[in-house]
Amino acid sequence: MPSDILTNIRAAAATKDARIVFAEGDDPRVRAAATKLTAEGLCRPVLLGHRDVQSASETIDPRTDARLPELAAILAKLDKRKKMTQAEALRAAEHPLLFAALLVRAGEADGAVAGAVFTTAEVLRAGLRVIGKRAEAAVVSSAFLMLVQERVLTFADCAVVPDPNPQQLASIAAAAAAFHTRLCATEARVALLSFSTAGSASHPRVAKVRQATALLRALAPQLRCAGELQADAALVPSIAAAKTSDAIMQGDANVLIFPDLDSGNIGYKLVQHLGGARAIGPIILGLKAPFMDMSRSCSCEDLVLVACIAAVLA
Repeated sequence: MPSDILTNIRAAAATKDARIVFAEGDDPRVRAAATKLTAEGLCRPVLLGHRDVQSASETIDPRTDARLPELAAILAKLDKRKKMTQAEALRAAEHPLLFAALLVRAGEADGAVAGAVFTTAEVLRAGLRVIGKRAEAAVVSSAFLMLVQERVLTFADCAVVPDPNPQQLASIAAAAAAFHTRLCATEARVALLSFSTAGSASHPRVAKVRQATALLRALAPQLRCAGELQADAALVPSIAAAKTSDAIMQGDANVLIFPDLDSGNIGYKLVQHLGGARAIGPIILGLKAPFMDMSRSCSCEDLVLVACIAAVLA
């Protein structure tokens, strides 16, 4: 049940006692979320912002924090061109996104949440620059946890990679499957979506999905996956039986992999706003530590849930 998964995520977060830093601590929604997280014992929120803003949570002003020189030194070492001066590193490290990412990299926080004010592009740049991509990930991507009627589904990628190649699409699928299994404590059943099912159409875009499916099976042979599939064949058993003889997927997919960002972004928003689904995310996948992005239209409750997810994944 969708309500159960939210309860389970909160319970799992509470056991981790994770320190989660919020880069936009002056935003009223963020402060309200931090108050709720603290009151319910879900994590230990740390707000970046002005100390004169009233909050019961720990608040750090990056401009005056005693750790700034140490964090700036880490940032300077990450400069591949080796052209950053100490003064430049100090100024750059004061930026809330970089400061938050540096706290995570230095082990001062278990994860971070941003995006209520900053754009997805800004959040991703900070995460990639400081935290870095996992070695096994071909690309950094995103997933949405979708609570649709009686189903809990994972959609990917809906926010990051515009037109993934077959290797990237396979990596996106593997990351989304691992995310779904870890968060939902259930087997991931992955459908790589297309406008074609089991060879019903021939087109370079269909061939991309077929190749990605083959790569995914080689990458994660234990994973239950199928592609290419139309969305109805992935989700409806009777339609799956009529359209494909593939016994691996029987219309019971719970992880849907979209072939590009157009279809992914449009798809999750249609399901959210016309289908009445709850969309939680985007959850950034593929970084070495949780560095979560939010929609700038996010609510206090959205921030609470994503912070809990960051704690669980930490």
